[in-house]
Amino acid sequence: MSDNGDQRRASRALDAANFFLADVRDGLGPYLAVYLLTEQHWDEARIGLVMSIATVAGVVAQTPAGALVDATRAKRTVMALAAIVVTLASLSLPLFPSFGPVAISQGLAQAAAVIFPPAIAAVSLGIFGHAAFTRRIGRNETFNHAGNAVAAGVAGIFAHWFGPTVVFYLLGAMAVASLVSILAIPEHAIDHDLARGLHDADTRSQQDRPSGLAVLLTCRPLLVFAICVLLFHLSNAAMLPLVGQKLALQDKNMGTSLMSACIVAAQVVMVPFAMLVGARADLRGHKRFFLAALLILPIRGALYTFSDNPFWLVGVQLLDGVGAGIFGAISPVIVADLMRNTGRFNVAQGAVITAQSIGAALSTMLAGLVVVGAGYSAAFLTLGAVAAIGAVICLLALPETRTIADGAPRAQGKTAPAASAIAAE
Repeated sequence: MSDNGDQRRASRALDAANFFLADVRDGLGPYLAVYLLTEQHWDEARIGLVMSIATVAGVVAQTPAGALVDATRAKRTVMALAAIVVTLASLSLPLFPSFGPVAISQGLAQAAAVIFPPAIAAVSLGIFGHAAFTRRIGRNETFNHAGNAVAAGVAGIFAHWFGPTVVFYLLGAMAVASLVSILAIPEHAIDHDLARGLHDADTRSQQDRPSGLAVLLTCRPLLVFAICVLLFHLSNAAMLPLVGQKLALQDKNMGTSLMSACIVAAQVVMVPFAMLVGARADLRGHKRFFLAALLILPIRGALYTFSDNPFWLVGVQLLDGVGAGIFGAISPVIVADLMRNTGRFNVAQGAVITAQSIGAALSTMLAGLVVVGAGYSAAFLTLGAVAAIGAVICLLALPETRTIADGAPRAQGKTAPAASAIAAE
């Protein structure tokens, strides 16, 4: 593991990388729906389809991306290349705005962006170790949400003056800053074996080897968690784009600025909740925080149906900050719990985020179809019901992973992986 000086330099570089990558790793994100609706005059079903196609590209790339992060010792280079691909793909959209090029460019952007979550988590684990991992992930998410809030605020202000295409220029500026931040992380500070979930250096033996990939299928709690993650994003992913569409239909000129207000409101709330997870999750239990993130979504979906007033919609969006703030900070921690000492942390992250991506792809498609057939209120209620199902599964079938991580047995002379210890639960 790195010394204190390396850790301090790495901590500052990770803070900056998380701040600037916040805008880059999501590409155009929810602004894509507003841009296609107001500038290119696409209907909601077509928007949902192209966003789903792009997300499917991420599904295909996600698990291989996690395996790549496990295997490579050039994690900084991989992240830098991914940032370049996301940026170039998104900047091409105004030049080629027809359905085919948009689907291809956003598919490339999504496939490249899936590198960031496992790579950032792996670098964090490789530098700071298991004991400090929850706190570091909470800090990562704090800076990520702060970066999103700042970027959305700037986008909203300038979009009011110059139109929705300003988000493309902002993305380019953030990409340059993210590249500098990524390369500022000291390469020698990263313990690449620890980064994939093996023992800390002081307890590692020569017999420590990564578990077989079958651990992804034999660890039952990991499968339960992946199902819950899929349902979380099946519920969550389409909510903000639907709100943006409702706002844009009320006032085309204010659509992007109001979308930015929604994002800023949520991101500002995410900051303290990410900090809360980092500070308290190890004490209070990891499952409890994840369950809370699931339960927020049915409440949020129901509240959206009460009024079309822009101030109400932006206000309800604050609940997105609670749910997403908790989820972003606790998800990699739970995966690290379940994969501790297996050496398969990042490929497991990739598998879980694959489930997340499947949920997100189906979410936008489902929401678009329900909106066309039954209206926005029916879509919000449908999405909320999906999260309620996920909360029930979490409550009944997911064990407390913090206990699993703390209590994993170790065999003499080699690691007894945490996942194998609980696979039969």
